[in-house]
Amino acid sequence: MAKGIPQLEWCIVRLGSDHNWWVDEVSDPVHWDVDGLSIIDPRQVDHIIESIDPLREFGFEPDILERAFIPFRIAKDLGKGRVRLARVKEPLIESEEKLFALPDVIDDENGPFADFLDHITRLRVKLLNDMFDFEEKLTVDEVEDQLREQQNTDFMEGKAVHAFYEISSILDFMPEGYENEDEEAEGKAVKAEEDDDDLPDIEEEEDEKMKNDASLRWDDEDDEKHEDDADLDDKEEDSEDDPEEDDEKEIKNARRSRPSKR
Repeated sequence: MAKGIPQLEWCIVRLGSDHNWWVDEVSDPVHWDVDGLSIIDPRQVDHIIESIDPLREFGFEPDILERAFIPFRIAKDLGKGRVRLARVKEPLIESEEKLFALPDVIDDENGPFADFLDHITRLRVKLLNDMFDFEEKLTVDEVEDQLREQQNTDFMEGKAVHAFYEISSILDFMPEGYENEDEEAEGKAVKAEEDDDDLPDIEEEEDEKMKNDASLRWDDEDDEKHEDDADLDDKEEDSEDDPEEDDEKEIKNARRSRPSKR
């Protein structure tokens, strides 16, 4: 097995046009063939661990995942999309460091990576049978046949199958005719979250009610009334204090009191 081979201490990887990482060189070319050898990057490792979480209640064994991969950390950026990686002994699941994961495919049919794929396939079948009321229980053979058919199509088209695709195709597998139901369930969950986001805060609602409550606006009304009374008083004072208006009134009264000429 690869983990028991001390020669495999580093590898050089490149970023492919498909945005996946592929191995160019290894420290142990005797036991490892780099032709079409893929490696999982830290972002993909996180996605796999997250996607596996629902399988825990159906018997997922973390040790099977740990045995399936050889962890590496970045040692040096070589430029032009190439990176040198150094092997580490940290577990993938518990590590806080961003690690690459090289599938142990020295024995691609009976090795640790093959065991891991078989393990998550069986658990995915258990999950789907628990999730849906099939007329007949879904079997591992049915799932493997459908997955193998797609892989054979890619092979005939000359496409190299990346390890991340192999794993994701299992963890995301849905039987024919049930894809839409799964998408609708996810859509409803997203819609519910969006509706929750649209709801106003309680404090905003109460504040709006207080603004529209007439019983809480007496201060404003009194202020307006006081302003009107103050304006009226000012007008009266201006009228009383104007001396010209008082002189005009006295002249008019004197004219009315004069006797008329016959």
